[in-house]
Amino acid sequence: MPGLPAPASHPNLILVALATGGFAIGTTEFAAMSLLPAFAPDLGIDAATAGHVISAYALGVVVGAPIIAVLAARVARRTLLVTLMVLFALGNGLSALAPSYSWMLAFRFLAGLPHGAYFGVAALVAASLVPRERRSQAVSRVIAGLTIATVVGVPLANGIGQLVGWRWSFGLVTLLATVTAILVRIHAPLGAPARGASALQELGALRRGQVWLTLATGAIGFGGLFSVYTYLASTMLEVTHASPSAIPPVLALFGLGLTLGNLVCAWAADRALMLSAGATLVWSACALALYPYATGSLWTLGPVVFLIGCGGGLASILQTRLMDVAEDAQTLAAALNHSAFNVANALGPWLAGFALTAGFGLPSTGWVGVALALGGLAIWAASFLMEQRVEHGLAIDRP
Repeated sequence: MPGLPAPASHPNLILVALATGGFAIGTTEFAAMSLLPAFAPDLGIDAATAGHVISAYALGVVVGAPIIAVLAARVARRTLLVTLMVLFALGNGLSALAPSYSWMLAFRFLAGLPHGAYFGVAALVAASLVPRERRSQAVSRVIAGLTIATVVGVPLANGIGQLVGWRWSFGLVTLLATVTAILVRIHAPLGAPARGASALQELGALRRGQVWLTLATGAIGFGGLFSVYTYLASTMLEVTHASPSAIPPVLALFGLGLTLGNLVCAWAADRALMLSAGATLVWSACALALYPYATGSLWTLGPVVFLIGCGGGLASILQTRLMDVAEDAQTLAAALNHSAFNVANALGPWLAGFALTAGFGLPSTGWVGVALALGGLAIWAASFLMEQRVEHGLAIDRP
């Protein structure tokens, strides 16, 4: 009948639409690294300079997440998600057409701006579709788009880049982003902003200590994974003495571990959220400690890389944790989670680089990872103890 709202799509269709965006983001984020040798000579720059293109995207994520979350506090969630995907498509489409290094930097920064806000808002929409005790699993479905991209999207984009040119790889991402915008517009609920939502209310998240502790747990604890992943290909060539053809399968093993860890950790988080976070950090520290001893052979390296990838399930856990501690400022906190992970993406390789410069060798990146995982565990422990102390105090005060 006229005037009645359209029936809501099935939750699974909504999650698939949201995960498609995660797949597009994951494809461009990781594939851009593998395309450096292709676009560097085309833009007239060396490999080291081309690495700044990756940093420009990460900077866009860090900057864009909080600014967009605050400025769009009163925008309906579906409208915001569609707008973010259109902006993401624009940034990648322009990247495909970049005429020079300077323009490429600008376009990659533009493409990174919607990244964190998209995942943050998509996570909130996903969580709203299911009962509270299944929130982490719903969030993990969205993040699964990114993890599956490391197994499927990245090799596909890299293959397209080798066959017909790197610009077409960014064109693929533009197409995926456009499809996401259409699917979200068709299937996602409008998601009106909370009553009283405002930029000032969102900024209130920054006054909460537990928000900062959760973000710090991700920024430090997740850095260990990136300290190894960044130098994995170099380690395989120089230490394991593997053929270049062995690199894609091992990277795929990492992606499979990331995908499995995301799903399992989300299942555990819906049963014991904080304990799951601590256990995941312990897992990461142990897996990273095995890495220096596994680099001598592909038969040992592959399984350990898979185990390290499983530690990536921390992302879904911390995303749900931020929903609990942010109270009425969830959009900003949820978006900042991905800013924190991009800080980890910068911190891990940077610290591992110090170890390499000091002459400890490529396997030492595993020990850097262990230190970062344990650092994240220490921050988690502080957060857990503070929460227990508050809960214990409230329990005593109750009549």
